Amino acid sequence: MLTLQEFREYCLTKTGASEELPFDDITPVFKVGGKIFAIAGGSDDSTVNLKGDPDALLERRAQYEDVQPGYHMSKKHWVTVPLDGSVPRKIIFSWVDDSYNCIVAALPKKARLELENLS
Repeated sequence: MLTLQEFREYCLTKTGASEELPFDDITPVFKVGGKIFAIAGGSDDSTVNLKGDPDALLERRAQYEDVQPGYHMSKKHWVTVPLDGSVPRKIIFSWVDDSYNCIVAALPKKARLELENLS
């Protein structure tokens, strides 16, 4: 099982990552370069939303039945992942990495270079 606090701490280890509360006072959003790469559960602290390559997300949903299309997100580009242990924490952390890298790859070159200088 992965706690929301552990998830939060891991997200914030990513270079240039920030935490915001743009939706309400209880739903942390993790961004890099002003773009969202992860959303924690808010009132439901048992799930998180992560972005990814559409094909990879289909594979994840096929492999882990508790992984669902992104709640309130693009079903093609986001998944909702339970933190209840049905997906191992090591796998969730690798998916956070993928989500972060997906966003960084789409940033303008100048923003990517600024992130490289931070690391």
